[in-house]
Amino acid sequence: MWSGIFPAVTTKFTEDDQLDHAEMERCFALQLKAGCDGIVVAGSLGEGPMLSADEKLAVLKTALSVAGGKPVLMTINEAATRDGAAMARKAAAAGADGLMVVPSPIYHTNGQETVATMKAVATAGGLPVMIYSNRVAYRVDVTVDVMEELAEDPLFVAVKESSDDIRRSTEIINRFGNRFDLFTGVDNLAFEALSVGAIGWVAGLVTAFPRETVAIYQLMKQGRRDEALAIYRWFRPLLDLDVSTYLVQNIKLAEVHAIGTNDRVRMPRLPLTGARREAAEKIIRQALATRPELPAF
Repeated sequence: MWSGIFPAVTTKFTEDDQLDHAEMERCFALQLKAGCDGIVVAGSLGEGPMLSADEKLAVLKTALSVAGGKPVLMTINEAATRDGAAMARKAAAAGADGLMVVPSPIYHTNGQETVATMKAVATAGGLPVMIYSNRVAYRVDVTVDVMEELAEDPLFVAVKESSDDIRRSTEIINRFGNRFDLFTGVDNLAFEALSVGAIGWVAGLVTAFPRETVAIYQLMKQGRRDEALAIYRWFRPLLDLDVSTYLVQNIKLAEVHAIGTNDRVRMPRLPLTGARREAAEKIIRQALATRPELPAF
């Protein structure tokens, strides 16, 4: 159902901390122009937990307005199941093409609770669901056994695999074949995941470097592994910026340099300063200075 590059887009703010829809339209359009295949809004990178329900829906509508029919997924990351179900219903009514569902980021559910919560949200929305498996960030492991229970429900169509263990991708394929559309969700494991069978990438640094991200995916899809690997090796220091407590600030700073936007974030986050900003900018500037010429694909 879904495949390819799905940017986990950043949310843009004005100087007075309101949503900047004009800038989001511009930035989202850059992703689609580069050949991305869908958009995920209001995730961790999109500062979803810092947005009100109305703001999340507003960002969704902005993404839908520029998506040109490509799928736009709303991230459901509410702490309480009933709130997640309510957001799923609202997202469906607003025209979302699907949901990316995160286990509660506050209460660390056990397997039974994880299954019950995700099924409740899926049922409420009635939309196709991407399971977000990220035990590192959310401290809930959506294991292959949990996925087996969810596989009984046809609304669950995809998995964003972010366990940080590349072996999990093969375990999912061995257990389920092509039952789920398998996406990688860890930028600096993307080449490895695509090598073992992932058919998509929910990406972070793509928001600053969409052409390079799309090139890696398309070259791998065409069997041109060595060409993809050369780009990936150049990209790796940048991709490492995604695997950090400061991923939002890091990636928004990369956007400043690469696509000419701003790095405003919503408190309690603050833009990077001092040595941390200098270190990130060194990586970004080095990458821009050595940016590879991309092959035709």
